[in-house]
Order: sequence, then structure tokens, then C-alpha cells
Amino acid sequence: MKGQWIGHYSGSNEGLILVNIDERQSMFEGVAYVNNDNGALPGLAAWFSIPTNKACDFSFRTAGISPIHPRTGVIDSWDNVKKFFGQDVVIPERADVSGAWTETALKMSWTTNIGTQGSCELPRSKAGDASELVALSEVHDWASFKNYVSGLEGCRHLFRGQNKPWRLRTSFHRSDRAELHRFLNEDVQILHKHLSARTRHVFNLDIPNENGAFFNLVQHHGYPTPLLDWTYSPYVAAFFAYRGISNQDASVASVTDKVRIHVFDQAQWKIDWMQLQQLLLADPHLSIGEFMAIENERMIPQQAASTVTNIDDIESYIKSKEANGKTYLWVIDLPVSERRTVVHELSYMGITAGSLFPGLDGACEELKERNFET
Repeated sequence: MKGQWIGHYSGSNEGLILVNIDERQSMFEGVAYVNNDNGALPGLAAWFSIPTNKACDFSFRTAGISPIHPRTGVIDSWDNVKKFFGQDVVIPERADVSGAWTETALKMSWTTNIGTQGSCELPRSKAGDASELVALSEVHDWASFKNYVSGLEGCRHLFRGQNKPWRLRTSFHRSDRAELHRFLNEDVQILHKHLSARTRHVFNLDIPNENGAFFNLVQHHGYPTPLLDWTYSPYVAAFFAYRGISNQDASVASVTDKVRIHVFDQAQWKIDWMQLQQLLLADPHLSIGEFMAIENERMIPQQAASTVTNIDDIESYIKSKEANGKTYLWVIDLPVSERRTVVHELSYMGITAGSLFPGLDGACEELKERNFET
């Protein structure tokens, strides 16, 4: 049952519903964002918990229901929100919910204490499935890659390299987590407490720039976050695509073994879609952030940028926004077998583990490449 479920609901009202569920020790715990198509009515957020058991059917009463602010998109109090709606509009205090789930679908129906009702059947996120993106046919090897990226408009695109053609997915969502309230209220507080003893700068998480810098710092040091790392350099992306693959692996790779580089038209995305540096939004969103490099020496050499999202399946979300001939995201697949050539040329460009990861770890990784991958 854990994970993210998104789809449409119908009943007294209609709209989009986004359900995030985490599995705790003895229960499933989550929140459902009910986004109403009728602008005269507020969206709602409903919290719930369900005991974990072997049964696939369930029933529960919500732990609480709050309105979503129509301008900020975040959960707020009814006292702050009701002025945007008619005097006769009321919101429910609770809902009684029943349903069932399988590995592929989540079914729910509900009735509230004010008599409204609804139902939905939501598909499981496809984030764990194989990517549906088809690589550019004209870019098929290292030589054609260099030729292709030389013709791209500078700083218009972001790039991301991956060992395999996986879907885009944050490390937070890859860790089988979905509930971002828990992440902010538990994970971040513990991280801040522990890391403040190890950083020269004590981050003030109430300041947006410092909050983003803190997220970026822990992301770059391996803690799962809802950020996804990108770079403005296609060559840095190529380094990460081949990183972790040895020359021995490359020498026995088949012609079908590929690494993948994503290309994201971030300039057009910023024009077409509102950029919101928030996690707890009711609507699905993907926003581009460039955070302060506080305590983070890796950001500048990596020419780093990040996307901030509440979406598990980023690939499907971006593709769902493409219309009228626009393409925001596409991919390039390069042969694993070219690893030796690529890494050799990147080192002449100054793109090595030592330059991208200042410190002992990066230096040792670079020297390992030099002394053992010859």
C-alpha cells in the first residue's frame, strides 16, 4: 500500500487526488490531497493511519481534515481560507473511508460528516517501471554526443547522467518513502540537530535560502531527499553516467548496454510552469532550484542545479505537461563499451572525481581511476 497514488475522483465533487502513504512499524500512515475542479470550493488535505495486516481491504476515519489555501497551495487553517469562498461554504471535519488495494491499484470511497461523498480508483506510480523515453537516434556514440551538445544553446538545458535508462526519481522516493510531512517534521529535524555539530555554519531552516542549502548539502552527502541533482554541463553529466562502471565492465559490455543522459529544457519549463520552492503543496509540482553553496564545495565544480518535487514518477509528470509540440525532456543513450575513451577525454577537460568531489574521497577515487583503471 505504501507509495504514491495519483488519479481522479468523482462524487459530490470531482477533481485530482494525490495520496502519499508511508509504512511505519505497525501502521500505514499518510495524507490525501483532494484538489477540487470546482474553484468555488476549497481543496482539502486529510490525514489517516491504517494498521498493517495481511488484509488488502481497509476502513478508517480520518485523523483530521484541513483546507488548502487557494493562492499558496499549502495547508492552512479554515479561518485563513474561508474568506476566499462563499459564506455558505463549509468543510468537513472528518470522513469515513473504506477501500482495498492491490499491487497495481488503490480503491477508496468516503462519506464526510457534512454528507458529501466520493470515490476513486488510483493506479500505482510507474516510477519503478522501465523508462518509456526513446533515445535520440542521431546521438549514438561519444563522437556524435560531443557534436550534438556543442550545438545546444548555452545554459538553456540541464543534464543528468545515469548508469542505466531508469526513470527520473528522487532518492527520497527511491527509498520507498512518500509522505513529505514526515520528512520535514522528523528527518530534517534530526538531521539538523546532528549535523549542526559538524558544520561550521548553523543553518537557519526558517530562511528559505538556508533551508534549500541544507537540503542540498545532505543530498550531496548521501541522505535521501526530494531533490534531484542536475548539472548545466553535459560533460559533467557524462562523468556521472559512467561513474561506477569499470573498464573491465565496459570491455565485456554488449552493444545493447547503455548509459543514459537526460536533457531537460529548464528555461522553457520555467516560462511555462510556476516555480515553487515548497514541498508541501497539494498539487503535483516540479520546480528548479539553485541553492546557496553553504558548506558545499561540490556545487560549483559540478555546475549543479536541483529540481524540487513532490512527485514520485518525474518522467510521467513532465511528459504529461508536454502539449502543442513542446518537448521538455529527452534522453541520449551512449554505449557502456566507450567508457575508457569517455573517461580519458573527460580527465583532459578537468572533469575527474578529484575536481568534482573536493576532499579525500574525491582524490582517492581519481587516483584509483589513474592507477587501477589503465
